[in-house]
Amino acid sequence: MLIEVHVPSQTLRLKDDGGRVLMERRISTGRKGVGEVNGSEQTPRGWHQVRAKIGAGQPENAVFVARRPTGEIYHPELRQQYPNRDWILTRILWLSGLEPGRNRLGQVDTMRRFIYIHGCPDDDPMGVPGSRGCVKMRNRDLIELFDRVPVGTRVHIQAED
Repeated sequence: MLIEVHVPSQTLRLKDDGGRVLMERRISTGRKGVGEVNGSEQTPRGWHQVRAKIGAGQPENAVFVARRPTGEIYHPELRQQYPNRDWILTRILWLSGLEPGRNRLGQVDTMRRFIYIHGCPDDDPMGVPGSRGCVKMRNRDLIELFDRVPVGTRVHIQAED
């Protein structure tokens, strides 16, 4: 299995080992573009893997803070109550870089930057950059992806055509 994140088209594809597309969905990557430096809020490029899967069995729209479910279920009034919260919902696929010096170790370490593929509120737009560096998906799409991929699945984040 391979997850391909194509930043220019804001799409994610899950492919089997033969290259056949199993799912394709609109996503949202970093609103500040692509880049690997810690604190940049940019989406890191290159080869990664799913290092951890978090949230199995949680309800759709479960709210996570620091990778732990808060017990809250997202609704628009909660956004009004916490307007500056980075909404991480439903499931988390925590990514780890595979390219030392590019997206692994030091100031460019994807895992230490807490870069995820995660769910988001339904009113967050897909198909346009809007995250703080992560890859955001619709919650139902994320549940489907989460259930299909094992830990260790390779992820390629491509920033050019």
